Amino acid sequence: MRGLRVSSRDCTDHVETGSITPTDVPPDRVNALLRNTYMSSTLLIVIIVVVTALAFDFTNGFHDTGNAMATSIATGALKPKVAVALSGILNLIGAFLSVEVALTVTNAVIKIQAKDGAPKPEFLADHGQALLLIVLAGLVGGIVWNLLTWLLGIPSSSSHALFGGLIGSAIAAIGMAGVKWTGDGSKLDGVVGKVIIPAFLSPFIAAVVAALGTKLIYAITKKVSHAESERGFRWGQICSASLVSLAHGTNDAQKTMGVITLALIGYGSWTDTHSVPLWVKFACALAIAAGTYLGGWRIIRTLGKGLVEIESPQGMAAESASSAVILVSSHLGFALSTTHVATGSILGTGLGKKGAEVRWGVAGRMVLAWFITLPAAAVVGALMWYLGDVIGGGAGGIVVFAILCAFAAYMFYHSRKTPVDHNNVNEEWDPQDLAATHIPDVVAESDRNTIHPATKVGSR
Repeated sequence: MRGLRVSSRDCTDHVETGSITPTDVPPDRVNALLRNTYMSSTLLIVIIVVVTALAFDFTNGFHDTGNAMATSIATGALKPKVAVALSGILNLIGAFLSVEVALTVTNAVIKIQAKDGAPKPEFLADHGQALLLIVLAGLVGGIVWNLLTWLLGIPSSSSHALFGGLIGSAIAAIGMAGVKWTGDGSKLDGVVGKVIIPAFLSPFIAAVVAALGTKLIYAITKKVSHAESERGFRWGQICSASLVSLAHGTNDAQKTMGVITLALIGYGSWTDTHSVPLWVKFACALAIAAGTYLGGWRIIRTLGKGLVEIESPQGMAAESASSAVILVSSHLGFALSTTHVATGSILGTGLGKKGAEVRWGVAGRMVLAWFITLPAAAVVGALMWYLGDVIGGGAGGIVVFAILCAFAAYMFYHSRKTPVDHNNVNEEWDPQDLAATHIPDVVAESDRNTIHPATKVGSR
């Protein structure tokens, strides 16, 4: 692995740059020059890793806004812009409430850390360049998958995208032995315990809780008029959706905190493996809050309109079930997918209400994306590591980051061909829609509040 060794030739090349030769400089001066060279190169990679990690946090925010607010927007409990603003504020607050997930996120799936959380010594050569490249490539893999699924309007797991990217880069750098598949057997750990088992169990548990809650709600309110029920539960939805946003902040913002802290420890600028720097907490909290406020309208539309035709009582049941499952997992240190939980909860409300329509075709496509998420992000993470390793040093990090920026720009440009925003997020769902990407542009300014039949959702 390139980042784990330094050859004598490499040392000579660094010193011989310019007019200085090894014979002109005392040995201690040569060593100092080499240290400064590597520190400068590594510092550049650290900066790139921090920026990329915050970018991932940003995409996580707008990718997962629908987990908390899709049902409230769909039922009219909250106006779209108010919903994303409220969610952003509560994500910001939630990010400061827990660090359990932050301290375990990377150590749970790849073997680049010791038991105390510190990077393994073999990854600390050249001020941790090897470790930083693994982390950077993994982050890029996660972001690429987040942007692609956002463009398609498919709710998928940001957590699994991040884990997949890290797994791919670790396999490329170290081999299969670099992945913690099962842990030591003393607890649920590794890819199986932290990723696969929660991926299967969390949506199932959330669906059961939401279905039972929905049945109970409709049983209690069966003598209440539909109008009164809708009005009352819309207020309840505001509270339950707020709780989901708060829970999301306690779970998802922590992942990036852990990644940045690991990078700082590898570089040598942070030594406490049991805490997160305060500035990292603030930066990650602001990044995920900003992303949330931006609003992942495509995914909000799929969750709010595509899965189930939802009413306010169902929305409250779904959000309450999601928040309960997410908060319990955060307390236990499980970095589960809030997307899986929210999707399971929404499906559960459809099963819990008699006569409710559940669009299993949409659900099936979402589940297929869930299965693809981890291996797809892993492939991207591996490719980015190989590219960065071949180029080497700070230049490798710059090239990998430039590729990420180019891909993000392309995704944004492509998304503007079929924009989805707060103006059309609640349009009726067309059965032919794969996702929200089929929604046409909002009509001319004079007709801003009117959608003509010719521009119905799903038409071309």
